[in-house]
Amino acid sequence: MTDGGAPAAGTGFFSSVDDVSAKLAEAGYLASTAVATTVFLADRLGKPLLVEGPAGVGKTELAKAVAQVGGARLVRLQCYEGVDEARALYEWNHAKQLLRITAGRDETWDEARTDIFSEEFLLARPLLTAIRGDEPTVLLIDETDKADVEVEGLLLEVLSDFQVTVPELGTITAARRPFVVLTSNATRELSEALRRRCLFLHIDFPDAELEQRIVRLKVPGLEDALADSLVEVVGALRGMELRKAPSVAETIDWARTLLALGADSLDEAIVRDSLGVILKHQDDVRKAAEKLTVG
Repeated sequence: MTDGGAPAAGTGFFSSVDDVSAKLAEAGYLASTAVATTVFLADRLGKPLLVEGPAGVGKTELAKAVAQVGGARLVRLQCYEGVDEARALYEWNHAKQLLRITAGRDETWDEARTDIFSEEFLLARPLLTAIRGDEPTVLLIDETDKADVEVEGLLLEVLSDFQVTVPELGTITAARRPFVVLTSNATRELSEALRRRCLFLHIDFPDAELEQRIVRLKVPGLEDALADSLVEVVGALRGMELRKAPSVAETIDWARTLLALGADSLDEAIVRDSLGVILKHQDDVRKAAEKLTVG
């Protein structure tokens, strides 16, 4: 279980920035130069990658795409308020331990303890699973900002030395360092200690040209002119003071909606009837209907 050797620094998924762009595009992820450069550096330096930005701009999809092109398994820790060490790192199978103790009633406690605190009774959660793996792995720590501050202390140990300490078993060190992606919607400020251990990447809404390319890639049956008009309207909506601006994912959903409706152009009627695909609050729908001009 315990390995004293340090894992290699980089994962070796990519050979250059251009290689990142090309491989991610093959996986259906169109990356800007800034995204491709930061992903390459994270890969080459073996540093965790902290990705911030609005919801729906492709932070989680970036990790999935890297796993796909790297031929790696994706291990995901979905953060939420109340997630703790047992959910993130490991816990013991207490029911199985109790059965083992009951079955060995004639044993001393020392004899039973040696057995029940062994690999057979350990339930590995995402962080330990990623650390122990000897195959290419992408560890996605999703929506890190939703976890409690205490969880960051756990992440610091994992991301500093890529090792985990299990008191009953010792220190488990990664034989093969995973490619780590942490995502955040910036609902709370992450600690400086955590940030220092990561390369930082901010993904914002793409410019119109890139979003048009994304729409054409994801919804190939959509006419180019309609894709251009759709992206223009989405851009106008993002310029309004809405509770929730439409994300790239919602742009794609809207494109698929228009394709399903057989629309060949955008007019006020079809925009008004389908606003619920891209706007999720009635106040936003009302504001957009009043201010948006299509034509």
